[in-house]
Amino acid sequence: MKRWARNAFFPAWRVHLLRWCGYRIGRDVYIADDILIAEELEDKGNLTIGDRVSMAPRVTLVLSSHPNESRIRDFAPVKRAPIVIEPDVWLGAGVVVLPGVTIGRGAVVGANSVVTQDVPPLHVVAGQPARTIRVLTPPTGWS
Repeated sequence: MKRWARNAFFPAWRVHLLRWCGYRIGRDVYIADDILIAEELEDKGNLTIGDRVSMAPRVTLVLSSHPNESRIRDFAPVKRAPIVIEPDVWLGAGVVVLPGVTIGRGAVVGANSVVTQDVPPLHVVAGQPARTIRVLTPPTGWS
């Protein structure tokens, strides 16, 4: 089902298919083509996307890392953690969000950024790893 959702012809179908896969997705969400959700089978439901979130093409959401079977060197253990994208967030093209990250309400993530830690509300972040480059002024009536 995720494979169908990844490049569904209409963005609304993409959102519907991802909901059918068990992800919590709010209303008025736009997800462009070629979204990739990397997860283990046990990680179903570890993704929450709030209302009015917009994702550009080629966004990758990593819910779990994979084990390293190398005998050369031990790497970090497998990390499994939910991703929470709060309402009114915009993710630019090619963004990668790593496990355990919460992106705060109204935040903007610049294209090709790698989000390794939580993003506060109304912050504009960019880079690899993503860092704050600007803080937005709350719109009138924002609560």
